[in-house]
Amino acid sequence: MPTHGYRRLFHLAIALLIASTAVGRPATAHATTPTHATLNAASIDAYVNAYMERTDLPGAVVAVTRGDRVVHTAGYGHTAAGKAMTARTPVPVASLSKSMTALAVMRLVEAGRADLDTPAHRYLPEFTMADRRAEKITVRQLLNQTSGMADSAYPDLTRPQPHTLTEAVAAMRGARLAARPGTEWNYHNPNYFVAARLVEVVSGRPFADYLATQVFRPLGMTHTESVNTTDDMPDRARGYVRAYGMLFPRTHPRWFAAGGHGVVTTADDLSRWLIAQNNQGVSAAGRRVVSARSVDVMHTPPKGREYAMGWSLSPSGEEPRQIRHTGELLTHNAIQTLLPDSRTGIAIVANTGMISGDDAAVMLDGLVDLAQGKSPAVRTPFTMKADYVLAALTLSAIALGVLGAVRARRWARRTADRPLWRVGLRMLPCAVPIVLFAQLTDLVGLLMNREGTLAQLGYIWPALVICSATAALAATVVIAARSLAVLLTRRTRVLPFEGPIGGDDDAGGRRGRVGETERDGTEAVGEQAAPGAQDERVDAEQVFVDEAQRGK
Repeated sequence: MPTHGYRRLFHLAIALLIASTAVGRPATAHATTPTHATLNAASIDAYVNAYMERTDLPGAVVAVTRGDRVVHTAGYGHTAAGKAMTARTPVPVASLSKSMTALAVMRLVEAGRADLDTPAHRYLPEFTMADRRAEKITVRQLLNQTSGMADSAYPDLTRPQPHTLTEAVAAMRGARLAARPGTEWNYHNPNYFVAARLVEVVSGRPFADYLATQVFRPLGMTHTESVNTTDDMPDRARGYVRAYGMLFPRTHPRWFAAGGHGVVTTADDLSRWLIAQNNQGVSAAGRRVVSARSVDVMHTPPKGREYAMGWSLSPSGEEPRQIRHTGELLTHNAIQTLLPDSRTGIAIVANTGMISGDDAAVMLDGLVDLAQGKSPAVRTPFTMKADYVLAALTLSAIALGVLGAVRARRWARRTADRPLWRVGLRMLPCAVPIVLFAQLTDLVGLLMNREGTLAQLGYIWPALVICSATAALAATVVIAARSLAVLLTRRTRVLPFEGPIGGDDDAGGRRGRVGETERDGTEAVGEQAAPGAQDERVDAEQVFVDEAQRGK
């Protein structure tokens, strides 16, 4: 492939990505947009159904509350197993679990059995790392995710997955901190593994049991549980992955989840959870489960930050003000938000994976509009539009790869008079897609501040992986074709001299060499179309004749 072909591909990529930002902007589905501007069961159903029709979302559950009452809970569509989703369908809520772990810790704090500003190591001596600074990590820093632990220093999702909290904490013994405790924020699931194990040790009970008796039951969440791994979730957390507008059912790979993202619940139970959060720790049944002060602590981030204890504040100045958190598995995505000014709570779980789906976050925007008395537009996730851009780039990579391979001989003839090192230098741009594919997980990890594997990225955004892999394969084919063409071209241009020098023998030798050229090089017709190359061969033969005459 010519170098300028890669330039064209690069420019095409930029143009298409710019175009994608335009086509990916929210678009209103006029035929199905709800006309209601009131937050009630009818308007919620109309909006969610319109969204599902527009995006082909397979299934979702929704819970909406206001004050101490339930506005609506419902299920829509179907599970990956084909069962209808209802308000009582169990769904994994992924990292929404963190706020529930934080409440479990606060129950211990209120009972005087733990202190937020005491080092976790004091309660959990088994929590050690290959970094003495870890002994100073406080309970608060674990919950605020300012412990200094990070994916960059301990990429837990790329390592063998533990089965229990004891194993999860033990696996950290060889890890180091990425920063001094309290100085940086890094989203890192093991913070909550340690917090959950601390609950086990301090309470003397399995974490799942403590959550059930001290958090879920007091709140009336009777169909909620915490599990250790994704294998323990209903149907092994089977959901869907999107690519090019199509849906593919996938079973989630086994991840350890307890404490960080292991809660399985229902829309009905999520409504009870939201009410307690908006009602200063008082359950829907009027029972105080945790103090108003503890709720405020869980919702308030450290100074200068936005992340609290399993909750994030919306950016300053954004309206309406929200306290929220997302949850993402490879096959499900979830979100919960509190609107303090209206005491509204919204939670959504969709059975599509992170990024490739992102449906919960998009639907949340519409329901927040409803809560504000606005008629919501039905939007589609950006990645659904971006997938078509990536499809175009993938096809372009295939076309340019084929073109580069077909034109390899022509390219080799144009570079025949150049030193090999310059030829290699000209092929370097072809290696860019190969390098990008080799570093794809690192690049995505840098952007997302998370670490993962290529297989996981294949769940997260299949079209991106396919595009990158195709471009790398096309580049490899072009490099191989050009290298072979250069070898053959130079082999036919620089020929061995055989036979004695002089007279007829010399002529015969020349004839033999010309014959060899015609046999070994498949470029005879092509060479006729290249007069410069033919003249160079005649000049070379004349040199041999002159040398023979001088020899005589």
